[in-house]
Amino acid sequence: MFLYNQTINGYTAAVKAASRFNPKARLWIEGRHQLIEQISDTFSQVNEPVVWVHCASLGEFEQGRPVMEAIRAQHPGLKILLTFFSPSGYEIRKNYQGADWVFYLPSDTPSHAKAFVEAVKPVAAIFVKYEFWFNFMRELHSRETPIVVVSAIFRARHPFFRWYGFWFRRKLQMVSRFYVQNEASGAVLRHAGLLQVMVSGDTRFDRVKAVASQPFSQPVVEAFAAGSKVLVAGSTWPPDEALLLNLMRKATPHIKLLIAPHEVDEPRVTQLVNDFANQAVRLSKATPDEAAGARVLVVDSIGMLSQLYRFGHFAYIGGGFGVGTHNILEAAVFGLPLFFGPNHQKFRETIDLVRLRGAFPVNSAKCLENIFNKVATDEYLYHQAHRACLDYIERNLGATDVIMRGLKRFLAAR
Repeated sequence: MFLYNQTINGYTAAVKAASRFNPKARLWIEGRHQLIEQISDTFSQVNEPVVWVHCASLGEFEQGRPVMEAIRAQHPGLKILLTFFSPSGYEIRKNYQGADWVFYLPSDTPSHAKAFVEAVKPVAAIFVKYEFWFNFMRELHSRETPIVVVSAIFRARHPFFRWYGFWFRRKLQMVSRFYVQNEASGAVLRHAGLLQVMVSGDTRFDRVKAVASQPFSQPVVEAFAAGSKVLVAGSTWPPDEALLLNLMRKATPHIKLLIAPHEVDEPRVTQLVNDFANQAVRLSKATPDEAAGARVLVVDSIGMLSQLYRFGHFAYIGGGFGVGTHNILEAAVFGLPLFFGPNHQKFRETIDLVRLRGAFPVNSAKCLENIFNKVATDEYLYHQAHRACLDYIERNLGATDVIMRGLKRFLAAR
């Protein structure tokens, strides 16, 4: 543990140094100022049993959210503590009503882990997808607190399973149950001697289905979309936007673009509106009449994108010209044919939907122009893609139910 603890201390020191000029690092440091004291004070007044759910960031939160909501519905006597590692998760979801408390996760030092677990006394700890903090896990394990990992993915190339990963594999033995997204992950764990595993699927499918079933109204967007075919572009970056700008210059006039950039700071939004010249309006400033007459609507706020795909006929998902595509399931649940950049191979759902002809990767402006126009004008091809996306979502529902049946064993006796 000595080297691990030194790594944790070194990481914290590096973030502290970066906080002088990096806003995200500053939030990370400021959010943890006297955090242990805050948590101890808060839970000194709590007598009800607490389930602790931890997410790295916003994406993991969306995977953990169906489980938290199911716990709330099925075990109303339990309180829920939600923690985040990253500011991008905490700052957006710090007021999430599905948890009783939302905090940053204290840095994983032995003293922090001991003080945290002693204060909270969780009846169970649920870590979402990738998060493994070994001091916290050791403290939980020493108190015989169940540790459950949900919506996890493992690959043979992960450090846990390399020749040098023996120490990490031993620590994973402390996990009471792994709920993994696919059989390949289960096979990797079992091959490493970790037999406490069940293939449950990915809770994101349950989450996007729940979002799609919720009523939603936005008068400006409704006026913008009325009577037109809308391409909804979500979580875009400048390379994505260059392709979309070219497409809108050449696409037929009845195609409209609703674009939600990944970053919505003022300079980025202003630049995007200027790029589309007098064709674009901003969601926060447009009236329904102004939006109805515009060809491009720029979404200049966060937290709404998953609901906006319902107004679309097609979807372009950003990130594929960077480290990888963002969430495509939020659009697929509405049956939208999907377009994204070439870096999409990290995710099972992008690979699956490309194979099923529900999604179309592109590598240039000309490529997007050609493929989009073909899908938009070929009725058979469009409906094939539409059906492929809807069917794919339906086939992959149910992970939350599988997890909750297993969690019942850990929660019912607490």
